[in-house]
Amino acid sequence: MDIVEKALTVYDAYLRSIEGPKVAESFWDMKMVPGAAARLKEKYDICFGDEFIPTDKDLKEKLFLAGMEMLATVGIYNTDTRRVIKVSEGDIVEGIKKAPKRLQLGEYRDAVLMEPRKGNASKRPIVQGGPTGSPVSEDIFIQMIQSYAQEAYVDTVVNGVMATIDGVPATTNTPFEIKATLAEIRAIREACNRAGRPYMAI
Repeated sequence: MDIVEKALTVYDAYLRSIEGPKVAESFWDMKMVPGAAARLKEKYDICFGDEFIPTDKDLKEKLFLAGMEMLATVGIYNTDTRRVIKVSEGDIVEGIKKAPKRLQLGEYRDAVLMEPRKGNASKRPIVQGGPTGSPVSEDIFIQMIQSYAQEAYVDTVVNGVMATIDGVPATTNTPFEIKATLAEIRAIREACNRAGRPYMAI
């Protein structure tokens, strides 16, 4: 295994995203990814059976190794540059080593700690609530987010996107997309304040 001495930086990733192999997005989506997945499924003899979430130790190991090989073989596609960011198994290993083992989401009384859970852990998982990227009418945006934030079992908010801003469609790559994004952030904070949870992670 080709182990590197340091983890891949954002600068390394940027350079690879402008220097990597040029590939059409349709070819990436329809040929490269499915082809690699099918080959590795066969190579590692991966079969889920009736299990939606695998619990078998051997299967979990196979999935990890297949995932590692797939990322090292296929790389990461940058839709802006239409190029592939190539990574080695060493890059992946170092990235895993440097990845934080736990992460605090939110602040003060609304903070929750995200950390690994194993098996039937007694610690409950973090619950994220929200319309998760779905278009939401601006006239009900605050109320919808508040309806999630005020539920005690919801730990963080995953917001939707405003379909319009001041009645104008929030079209991608226009000034109204930026205006809508800024309005979303203000609206989410307002919703959390109304729910009495101003420091929730979003």
